[in-house]
Amino acid sequence: MEVNHTPTKGNLMQIEKTLRLSKNGHELMDRKRMILMNEIMALVQKSRQVQTDLKEAYDKAYQLLAAAQREIGLHTIAEWAQDVPVSDQLTIHVRSIMGSEVPDLHYEKQKMTPSYSFAKTAVEMDRARMAFEEVKQLQIQLAQIENAAYRLAFNIQKTQKRVNALQNITIPQLQAAQGEIASALEEKEREEFTRLKVVKRILNAKNEAQKARMQAENA
Repeated sequence: MEVNHTPTKGNLMQIEKTLRLSKNGHELMDRKRMILMNEIMALVQKSRQVQTDLKEAYDKAYQLLAAAQREIGLHTIAEWAQDVPVSDQLTIHVRSIMGSEVPDLHYEKQKMTPSYSFAKTAVEMDRARMAFEEVKQLQIQLAQIENAAYRLAFNIQKTQKRVNALQNITIPQLQAAQGEIASALEEKEREEFTRLKVVKRILNAKNEAQKARMQAENA
């Protein structure tokens, strides 16, 4: 940051104003950083829970898929899986957390209408499909959490850089300039005061000499 070190009162006032704004900005940025840190810690905890739930859901889904495979065979499952319609009920919105735009996913769960014949299937096939539907919902939750955490982490990094720049560069530069200019102005004031005292002493001496002459002339 370029700081004008010219020792004038106007410049000193401008530096003091900028210093106050910089200190306020540092405080706000640091507060923002702490809020973002709290948000990301909450997301990390939530992510761990969803990951645990997702692992359990995957285990359950694959167990049910294995049971369906034993009942109707892998070839039949693969054939009927091709007929399951692709879901397009996921909508993506954006919300802001302290200036960070994070995704807000909404998934509208659809009715599971069978796309295969009841006569040639088994109940394990329906259970496996329902289990994988649960897996899908948890994956959507995890994707939203991880994406939000990544964006918050990126914003925290930027905010930390600004906090460090204000704390270690801008504010010290302004404080140094403030002290330098204030000292220069004080020195100027002392010089001016000394100069005025000398002028006053000279004027007083002239006045005294003039009075003495006038008194001598009158006498």
